Amino acid sequence: MAALNFRRHVSLKLVSIALAFLLWLVVSGEQVVERSFRIPLEFSNLPAQLEIVGDPPEVIDVRVRGSSGLLSRVGSADLSAVIDMQNVRTGRRLFTLTEAQIRMPTGLEVVQVNPSTVAVTLEPSVSKVVPIVPGVNGDPAAGFVVGTLATEPSTVELVGPASALERVREAVTEPVLVAGAHENVVEEVTVGPPDTAVRLRVPTRAKVTVTIVQAPVEWVVADVPVRVRGGASAVKSAPDRVTVQLRGPRELVTTKASDFEATIDIAGLGPGQVLVPVRVTAPERSEEHTSELQSRLHLVCRLLLEK
Repeated sequence: MAALNFRRHVSLKLVSIALAFLLWLVVSGEQVVERSFRIPLEFSNLPAQLEIVGDPPEVIDVRVRGSSGLLSRVGSADLSAVIDMQNVRTGRRLFTLTEAQIRMPTGLEVVQVNPSTVAVTLEPSVSKVVPIVPGVNGDPAAGFVVGTLATEPSTVELVGPASALERVREAVTEPVLVAGAHENVVEEVTVGPPDTAVRLRVPTRAKVTVTIVQAPVEWVVADVPVRVRGGASAVKSAPDRVTVQLRGPRELVTTKASDFEATIDIAGLGPGQVLVPVRVTAPERSEEHTSELQSRLHLVCRLLLEK
């Protein structure tokens, strides 16, 4: 009966035996070789309250041993080095890389790891709210300049290592193009940190409003009378009128000498001839941009104080 069972499917059994023998010949005939790989270095289980500072290595070199057939089918993407940072503390830490930290296909053996030790610096992770400072690119149309800049929102929260975040004072935006503009420009742009060591808590876009105003002009107002303060009436000033050079909005060019008050203060001065500065007060105007009005005196009064 046993003989009859053995005779069943004899051909299939013979083929299986032949294939197994051939596989054994192939495997036993393969050479054991070594090969070097440059593989990624990964950090796992980093506590949320800590940050890696600086530039630790992103790749390492390993040399592995295995059968030539297996190694011919393995690439760098099939291997990686992993450092477990679950229980780390702040400061500079050293991690030793061994075969246990190398993920690789079964059948391979690690021969060498370079570097065998990796230094990593860790700092507390902190946050900070900073203003958003928009950037502008280009020049407005002829006769116009960039006025005020405003963003909405005006601030953003940054996160990063304590030492890096301490240096950051603002966040920046993509530049808003104002080339050839003669009226206000409004654009929504992406906000980013000025330092790659820090990042935004939440990705943010801001609406930037660039005010375009008429370019200021310069003009001269002559014969502004000089008034004396803080002294007796027996005072002569030379000259008794000054010329004022102004810079401001075009609509204020109509100002005249009587719109200004030029004064000199002689309080505490004794008899004789002295030089004193002239102070000029610009006229108060309700029009827009009045604050841009500036004055520069061409002359300094020479005073003759009489007894």
